[in-house]
Amino acid sequence: MCRARAVRASGFTLVEMLIVFAVFGLIGVLASQIVTRVLSNYDLLSARGDRLAEVQRAVQIMQRDILQLSARGIRDQLGDPLQPVLVGADGLMEFTRGGWRNPLARNRSELQRVAYVTQNGDLYRAYWSVLDRDAVSEPLLQELLADVAEIEFFAVDVNGDEHSFWPVGVGGPGEPTLRLAAVLLRMELPPFGIVERIWPVPSV
Repeated sequence: MCRARAVRASGFTLVEMLIVFAVFGLIGVLASQIVTRVLSNYDLLSARGDRLAEVQRAVQIMQRDILQLSARGIRDQLGDPLQPVLVGADGLMEFTRGGWRNPLARNRSELQRVAYVTQNGDLYRAYWSVLDRDAVSEPLLQELLADVAEIEFFAVDVNGDEHSFWPVGVGGPGEPTLRLAAVLLRMELPPFGIVERIWPVPSV
């Protein structure tokens, strides 16, 4: 009789079993939520990492171009002269750069005319196969960066002043222009916000 009571006393009641199952269920739900949150954070970090790599690649290409600015002006499709460096009302820029590699030894210049333009919120690097253009000269486009909220280039003169237009004359017409000292890039990129870079340039 005492042994039977001891066996019954050592078992779990139905209420205790229900409590155990409820605790295990709650732990399972919490664990599932934690795993889901970890995976979501991983996807977010992975996407941001990919985006950061795209931004770094685009900035490196722009840096390579800008650090090789050349003083060589060109002629447009109408034969009118264009300055070596132009910064326009749209905040973007066009310029001549050196160092255009020619591994196939083609009959062309090692200077290249490039520009940065935006289309539908994406940033492109435009470049021409010739310096002095003719009526059929069209630029080739290389996509640099997608989803650019805003981008501006500023010319920085030797006095440290920023200009949204370049070249800038010291005085009236016929006066010499200020000398360009650096190029400032300012762009707004989701999800990072404002990104700025400044590059000193050769005398042009």
